[in-house]
Amino acid sequence: MSQFQPVSDEVRSDATLAFLALAGETVWSERMADLARRARPTSWRGRAAQQRHALELILSRLAKPEAHGKPPGVAERVLLGLARDAVALSDTLPAEPRERLRAQLLQGLTGEATLIPLFHLLREAARQRARGFEVRFTGLTDGTPHDLLLLRDGVEAELACETVSAEEGRPVLRGDWCALMDGINPGLQTWLAAHPGRYLLKMTLPEGIQGPEQLAELQRRVSALLEAEKRQDASAAAVLKLDPLVLAGAQMAARGDLPGRLRAQFGPDAHLAVTGDASAGSLFVMAAQAGQSNAVPDAVVRRLAIAAGQRLTGSRPGILSVFLEDVERQEWQRLRESLHMEGAIRRFFTTGAGRPLAAVSCVTRLEMFGAQPPGAVEGGELRFRNPVHPAAGCVVLAPAIASCS
Repeated sequence: MSQFQPVSDEVRSDATLAFLALAGETVWSERMADLARRARPTSWRGRAAQQRHALELILSRLAKPEAHGKPPGVAERVLLGLARDAVALSDTLPAEPRERLRAQLLQGLTGEATLIPLFHLLREAARQRARGFEVRFTGLTDGTPHDLLLLRDGVEAELACETVSAEEGRPVLRGDWCALMDGINPGLQTWLAAHPGRYLLKMTLPEGIQGPEQLAELQRRVSALLEAEKRQDASAAAVLKLDPLVLAGAQMAARGDLPGRLRAQFGPDAHLAVTGDASAGSLFVMAAQAGQSNAVPDAVVRRLAIAAGQRLTGSRPGILSVFLEDVERQEWQRLRESLHMEGAIRRFFTTGAGRPLAAVSCVTRLEMFGAQPPGAVEGGELRFRNPVHPAAGCVVLAPAIASCS
């Protein structure tokens, strides 16, 4: 079923309920109850959890009767199609491979894990079938290190799916930033009510945030600085500076201009937070910058090096499809337009670890959920062919390995 065809309430309900049944009613209900406790929009961590577990929350919403009568959006249609693919795949598998599939599903419903890796696999299989390949789920049926075997006109290729968090390339984790904001916020609200105005707290973190102890110490120092009404606090781990907020057009925050202005001032790698007191018209902006830039492409390449040696046999052309998690629209667009991601992957192809690969592709939630360019990649993935691989000129494999740029 095309993701752009109309979806009736009956089809929508059948697809979501059949997928939820793969996990089991009890497992799914317990997972939704857990997310309801954690994904509360009143905290930074809660909002981050909502974003992280959006896939599960969308499926849960589609399964409810009150969702019927409302036309599903693009993301919902895409996820419905992939949920149907999961059910259809399960129905075709023998008992043991079916349990492997269910184990992947259950793993994605545990703790901080998500269903993204499973849906990335299903999406890759669907895209390769649409390109004319016969797709076999050998990871499930035969326990191969690669997930899929692609076959076309007598040519075979192995495809392995990896999920990499952009957090692995950040000196200041967004999870730590959310925890810091949740810890500071109660005292900050009280302080702001007693000190109406517009403020900017700049934090320079030369080595980022190194673990929970440093996070707790940073929270203590911010709270102490405000309580003592100090302007600065400096150490080797962090430099804090509190100033009046002087930013042209800051009064336009209510119209959504402030976040963009702050991003333009502090750069793409900064962590930003805005707290306001609507009754007093007050604003408190926090901006944190590490001593080094984010290194997301380097994190991707590190995972490629490991996967190339562990996930592919080397007996056939190998493709690695990376799902880049925890990356936002502007960051992903910048990684592409700056050619930082392309440069890192092409340099990787020249190394010993990279030479066995025929191609590498990268995709994010933007592409999975059907977002359009410029935020998302046109064509649904960022893909690069390894020009020195023996299969580089193979016409049969071209739809799966040809560079998108």
